[in-house]
Amino acid sequence: MSKTVISMKGIIKRYYIGKPNELQILNGISLDVGEGEFLAIVGASGSGKSTLMNIIGALDRPTEGEYILNGTDISTLSDAELSRIRNKEIGFVFQNFNLIPRTNALKNIEIPMMYAGMPRKDRTKRAEELLRIVDMEDRANHQPNELSGGQKQRVAIARAMANDPSILLADEPTGALDSKTGRMIMDLFHELHRDKGKTIILITHSPELAQECDRIVTISDGSIISDTGVRANAAD
Repeated sequence: MSKTVISMKGIIKRYYIGKPNELQILNGISLDVGEGEFLAIVGASGSGKSTLMNIIGALDRPTEGEYILNGTDISTLSDAELSRIRNKEIGFVFQNFNLIPRTNALKNIEIPMMYAGMPRKDRTKRAEELLRIVDMEDRANHQPNELSGGQKQRVAIARAMANDPSILLADEPTGALDSKTGRMIMDLFHELHRDKGKTIILITHSPELAQECDRIVTISDGSIISDTGVRANAAD
């Protein structure tokens, strides 16, 4: 059995607590994710999958429940410590790329390493290596407005890998792309999973994309209604 990188127990998320319009979005989610898994979290709009993603990514805190990320109890951390965890442990890939305009591809990739305090020479070398991995080295000096959607997403994936995080968290990463470009991006995720052993969590509303993953967790009305597939490496 692979090492557990994410352990969630009884995660509840409420908004407007104590007010008449109090809203409970997550209803006691329990989820374990093993190292090296390629997992899809699937659900319709309003199912709670984005709220769950924000908690997994330490962008938000649960109202109740326990979340252990790589042995660290997230609920005990200060905002500054959460920020450090996000920078080091989790690589984010968003539907809309979230690249910084008027900043070339190489420098966009360097940003997380700069926040982590890596010396300039080292981060430039690492960014160049990542551009090679995503087959974008010839676009290093191009700004986002000079790149196609697929090229932007490749740069975004390289940036997500900058600090060699244990988890890649991809939120509808092909949502803004045409089907051919989306296929290339999914192939890149498969490559990173297979060759780099990355734990990848894909948030999607697409059953077709989910079918490509080792495991599919389906969420509806804030609860997990099915969890299919095997934990990666369980048979090793």
